[in-house]
Amino acid sequence: MRVVSICPSNTEIVEYLGKIDELVGIDNFSDWPAEVLDLPKVGPDLSIDMDKVEALNPDIVLASLSVPGMEKNIEALDEKGLSYIILNPNSLDEIADDIEKVGKALGEDQLGLDKAKEFRDEIAAYRRQAAYRANKPTLYWEWWPKPVFTPGSVNWLTEISNLAGARNIFDTEDVASVQTDWKDVYQRDPDHICMVWVGVKESKMKPELVMKRPKWDGMKAIQQGKIHVLEESLYCRPSPRLLEGLRKLVSILENPP
Repeated sequence: MRVVSICPSNTEIVEYLGKIDELVGIDNFSDWPAEVLDLPKVGPDLSIDMDKVEALNPDIVLASLSVPGMEKNIEALDEKGLSYIILNPNSLDEIADDIEKVGKALGEDQLGLDKAKEFRDEIAAYRRQAAYRANKPTLYWEWWPKPVFTPGSVNWLTEISNLAGARNIFDTEDVASVQTDWKDVYQRDPDHICMVWVGVKESKMKPELVMKRPKWDGMKAIQQGKIHVLEESLYCRPSPRLLEGLRKLVSILENPP
């Protein structure tokens, strides 16, 4: 198979299936695993160069609608007459479904089923562990600082929070993404602040800037030093690497500063 992935999370699903060797091209933001870095790049995920995709003569293109604006990639694929599938999960169970879907698209139906089961089994193990946690710390996930964007209840980070034995303070909002403000976050007073600014490297995220926000010095998380700079790639992409992020989150919560 000749496979082109035009979204980082899709590339990571291919890796989870052990089929990286079938990739012949990726989008510019796919950066994991290291083996894909030398593959031909076909442009940023919001403006894929379909001429480059077509030139790679793919059997299948792994497309996405996970970010607003990706619709034009689908239109361009249709115009080129290229074969593709679309992935757009919002939950861990939908990610498992996508593992099966990609396995089938690659002609590896049983592999897809087996790896999806492996993914679901690990989630189930964490769910059992979380059920025994008496105290559930509250988490504030910051996707973007100003205006504030944070995940609501219809998002995998709310599930990841629960599986770690914690709770997302914005699980009260029945949407995938919540736009709010610093005052709202301050009033909810989370136990932990998790910085995962989309598209920003950890080295560029400065906790001291967060700590200087009006009244935030009175929040539990800041008073107790529970502000965490986390890898955006482990928490903001709907891929099996969320399990790696979950393992890290559990370690943080079990070993507070």
